[in-house]
Amino acid sequence: MIYYKINVVICLCFVPLFAIAENPEDLSIKLEVKRAIEKGMSWLNSEQNRTGGHWGDPQYPALTGLALRANLGAPSDEGIKGSDKDLKRGFDFILSKVQSDGGIYSKGLASYNTSICLMTLLQAKNQGYQEIINNARRFLINQQSDFDKKGESDNTFDGGIGYGSTWAHSDLSNTHLAMEALFYAKKTLKSKEEAFDLDWDAAIAFVSKCQNLATSNQEAWVSDDERDRGGFVYFPGKSMAGERQKSNGQVALRSYGSMSYAGLLSFIYAEMEPSDERILAVRTWLSKNYTIDENPGMGPQGLFYYYHTMSKALSLSGVDQIKDKQGNFRDWRKELALELINQQTSQGFWINENGRWWEKDPILVSCYALLSLERIFYAL
Repeated sequence: MIYYKINVVICLCFVPLFAIAENPEDLSIKLEVKRAIEKGMSWLNSEQNRTGGHWGDPQYPALTGLALRANLGAPSDEGIKGSDKDLKRGFDFILSKVQSDGGIYSKGLASYNTSICLMTLLQAKNQGYQEIINNARRFLINQQSDFDKKGESDNTFDGGIGYGSTWAHSDLSNTHLAMEALFYAKKTLKSKEEAFDLDWDAAIAFVSKCQNLATSNQEAWVSDDERDRGGFVYFPGKSMAGERQKSNGQVALRSYGSMSYAGLLSFIYAEMEPSDERILAVRTWLSKNYTIDENPGMGPQGLFYYYHTMSKALSLSGVDQIKDKQGNFRDWRKELALELINQQTSQGFWINENGRWWEKDPILVSCYALLSLERIFYAL
């Protein structure tokens, strides 16, 4: 199982430790991580469009949001972060994508882009953004699905969030990103603004319907195989990891790593009790399937998204070591740090040769890597 201490209050900014670790090995790794961040940030900031202020495809402001978050979280040493002028250009670009409905997007993937850009504005801690933050929050709340009879949980996809109005149903990836943004955004509100909120119970119900756990999820696809118990799928009825046959001959869905961390994060943002069987079950699955060599169940597909969700979920849970299926205690921070350092190119970026879910885009992948390394850096 995972040994953890829950940290309910989660900061938006990364706070450096004042005392350097006394262990020479820890200090050595910390310096290597810092160097990887420096190289990565140097490359990433060289990719900013100085005219438009954005990173990557301007149709997806989430890419700029992730790049700005990497800048905001980087060590404050001179020369690591982008200049104030360049960062302002990036924020101005995000503000240019604010829509009349409160969302922050261009032509599509409205929920996804808004969730990430909202997190970026929150991390900036600029009071001038508060009205935009409030409106983006309301937009995301309005994206919560309520099919069939309004106000009743009578549809499998009720309570979740999808990519936007053109997306037919909710999915766990978008739901956990929206829950993250709404969890933090609520902390910035005045009391009179808190009345309008996500239906957190409905969101938990949807997330639970994505979990391979028969005691809390009665969906027909739930696997009775011990290899799947406690893990998560993409949405009810669909796993990117494929299917397996149940003992009764019916089709079951396989659990996989990145969505299992997304499921754990959803429960954390919903502030569920750590003793809840759903949390205990996913932690057990993640322990049994712990690896940094692949996205469990998916191989190289979505590997850097997996690293990103892993580093967030384990950090926010206060996990220092994981007991793997062989019974060995694993220092996930050091192992992940060394893996990311080894995968960094000489130019400073990262890329996944498997292009599933945009992971051949070095800007997206490098942001995932940098955000993961920054969490590790401050914990070493």
